[in-house]
Amino acid sequence: MSILTFLVLIWLHFVGDFLFQTDRIALNKSKENSILVYHVVLYAIPFLIFGVYFAVVTAFLHFLVDFVTSRLTSYLWKQEQIHWFFVVIGLDQALHLTFLILTFLFLTN
Repeated sequence: MSILTFLVLIWLHFVGDFLFQTDRIALNKSKENSILVYHVVLYAIPFLIFGVYFAVVTAFLHFLVDFVTSRLTSYLWKQEQIHWFFVVIGLDQALHLTFLILTFLFLTN
């Protein structure tokens, strides 16, 4: 994987996971699976530049991570466990980027 591809993956992730995520999605994806699915579909759109299969695999893995981490961060926030809330946010991002890189390497080799 070239450094350019790595950077593209990071920036597409930023677009899909942050720019395409509205307040409504961010606040409700931990409560309603339909909203989480909507978030994942929006998230996957930028990754279509790597092909439909890459975008679908990426969406599936993103769903699995967010299904767990969004519920955990919601719980931690309500419990005012701010440090652990941010630890889980960091874990969420590390998992997303790891899965993006591994998916790219696996599907292109």
